[in-house]
Amino acid sequence: MGFFDQFQKGGATALPPQKPQIRKVTRQTPAKSAPPTPEARSPRVQSLSERSRKSKLLKARSVSSDLDARPAKRLNTPVRAKKRPTPDTRLSSDDDASDTDASFEVRKRARTSASAEPDPERRLRSVKAFSEEGSRPFKMVHGADITSGQKAGKFKPAFGAQGNSSDILLQYPSASQKEKFNCVVPRESDEFRPIDDIVQVIETVSDNYIPAEEADEFNNEATGIRRRVRRALAVKSESQFREAVNDYNKAVERLRISGSLAKHLDATQRIGLPWVERVLTQTYARTVSPRVDSLRQYENGTDNVYGELLPRFITKIFKETNLKSGQVFVDLGSGVGNVVLQAALEVGCESWGCEMMANACDLAELQQSEFKARCRLWGIVPGKTHLIRGDFLEQKSIIDVLKRADVVLINNQAFTPQLNNELINHFLDMKEGCQIVSLKSFVPAGHKIQSRNLNSPINLLKVQQKNYWSNNVSWTDVGGTYFIATKDSSRLKAFMDDN
Repeated sequence: MGFFDQFQKGGATALPPQKPQIRKVTRQTPAKSAPPTPEARSPRVQSLSERSRKSKLLKARSVSSDLDARPAKRLNTPVRAKKRPTPDTRLSSDDDASDTDASFEVRKRARTSASAEPDPERRLRSVKAFSEEGSRPFKMVHGADITSGQKAGKFKPAFGAQGNSSDILLQYPSASQKEKFNCVVPRESDEFRPIDDIVQVIETVSDNYIPAEEADEFNNEATGIRRRVRRALAVKSESQFREAVNDYNKAVERLRISGSLAKHLDATQRIGLPWVERVLTQTYARTVSPRVDSLRQYENGTDNVYGELLPRFITKIFKETNLKSGQVFVDLGSGVGNVVLQAALEVGCESWGCEMMANACDLAELQQSEFKARCRLWGIVPGKTHLIRGDFLEQKSIIDVLKRADVVLINNQAFTPQLNNELINHFLDMKEGCQIVSLKSFVPAGHKIQSRNLNSPINLLKVQQKNYWSNNVSWTDVGGTYFIATKDSSRLKAFMDDN
């Protein structure tokens, strides 16, 4: 009987006279990280009030994009409308309340996943935007429009009270007009940051428009334009910053005139997610953010609760459904139109949305107008966008387009059972193979085709449950579930043949 056996029986014994053995174990201890907050949800579903709280927690952290923190679309939780920080990827920080001091903190953007798969049929370049006709002035919201006039008091000089008060002009890769920016920083963290926007534009152009043989001028780690811009912010030198921006403008204009930018864009078959986010962020900041308080005017607990879906999650949907430029996308309950615009920009497809909340529809129309201007600045041709006001169960244009839709998005998480049931009847008219993406399955778990439910429309749907995991926020790893239902009449036919 061994020592342990005797100890278990209550007997007394001495340790056997053996030479002590020392076993060495090497363990790798993971770095400590703060636990997720109790309210942590999937990055694709967040309330607007959470947005403000999380922006404070993430001040010292690097986040890939400000759009990653948008709330979900139609939640049954109360929403406190508050301005969304734009952008969240802060290249300049302004925590000091002083009117004469501004600090800049250079951050590296987090690595992001690729966007939709390359589409050989996609044509990105706008011929008009790169022509002389494209150089004519057109209506757009300049960065300076957000920081001047009645809103000027919310901003202060970026490089101190003695700084240069003249506008900063920024050239985009097309022949379009330059955008005007004020050289200011916000007094509060949730206001527009023009310096960040300028730097992000320069980096996006450097990453996506510049041919390899010209890239050194922009991307050289010691002397490149983007490095000079960030160095100017690090040392708080306004003269160096303005000089680097002016050199960028001259380089972009020279490459546009030579045809290098157009040639490089013609060879591009997809738009990466950071590029998509930059265009959408600019559009949102100039139209929705200044008026976001109006989105709080809804009746909680109804089908009309408002929120937004995250671009990173929407990109995943585009991949899963293999959406292409020659197809049709429909968003039922499109809110301010974010997803509709993203599909048109990222995929280049015909994109439809329908919303019945008046305030959201007003902002959607503003976004659509500014989105077209932004695409012209960037020299991109998006897919056609259609934003419809009204009930998607009754609007004839929506009923008609559903018959030829390839992918339909329905954020039905907070829809009433009655509305979900009414939606199911519309699936009968959809074409074979149409994919319906929802946050709540239209087919109950364990449902089987039987004689008693033979006429149910849900028998035409083949459902896949998908898990969505993300580590977009560095201190937690959360996920969620969504469903892709494909219209497949063969399932019902097979059952009838067997019976």
